Amino acid sequence: MALTLGPESSFREYFNDNWVWDGSSKPPEVQLSSNFEDAYFYIDPVIQSTGTVAVRGNKGFADGEHYWEILFLEPPIGTSVMVGVGTQKAVLRSNLYQYVNLIGQDQESWGLSYKGKIWHNGVSKEYCDPFFDTTTVIGVLLNMYKGTLTFYKNGVSLGEAFTGLNTKCEPLYPLISSTATETELGLGVRTCRYLTLQEKCFSMIRSSLKNIDNVDNLPLPNLMKNHIREL
Repeated sequence: MALTLGPESSFREYFNDNWVWDGSSKPPEVQLSSNFEDAYFYIDPVIQSTGTVAVRGNKGFADGEHYWEILFLEPPIGTSVMVGVGTQKAVLRSNLYQYVNLIGQDQESWGLSYKGKIWHNGVSKEYCDPFFDTTTVIGVLLNMYKGTLTFYKNGVSLGEAFTGLNTKCEPLYPLISSTATETELGLGVRTCRYLTLQEKCFSMIRSSLKNIDNVDNLPLPNLMKNHIREL
């Protein structure tokens, strides 16, 4: 089944992907549904939150364009609830009683907090308005060809959040984290798209140009020039 994103996106057809949360590497404070699509943080009726924990997807992305959605099944509360990506080295738990923005605390991950800030390498900046509602849907668009990460809120692009992710030269995994008791996050749409050989050639040509306007000077048919501009 193909999916086409909104008109603000340069991406065309996406196809369903089937990755889920990784039950083999998660901290015990994170429980997963039977289909591994929903994650529940700190749900023990006796033991409250003791810090920050995360869970990653069971599939890493080294190339391609990937879009997925995180559903807030309960309103986010507490110090931090985050959505993002990271390498396999990204930490999945803080020290005891450290309530931190775990995704983006070092150079191994990039994250968005429900308070509207994006984090990488321990540095944050304002990115969007906070989101507090149940049923909020945060979309994540990872383009490993361009090395960019863009977030969406309820289907509307919030703009490019990070660049240079493809310089890590290793797969990036979906991540979610929370400091709060009874945080519930679900997986929605998961899709992917890989460039054809022709598109990869066009992409290489575009990346070699210092200015996109120089496309007009290339000894190529106009149809090919248009494809290069649209990448």
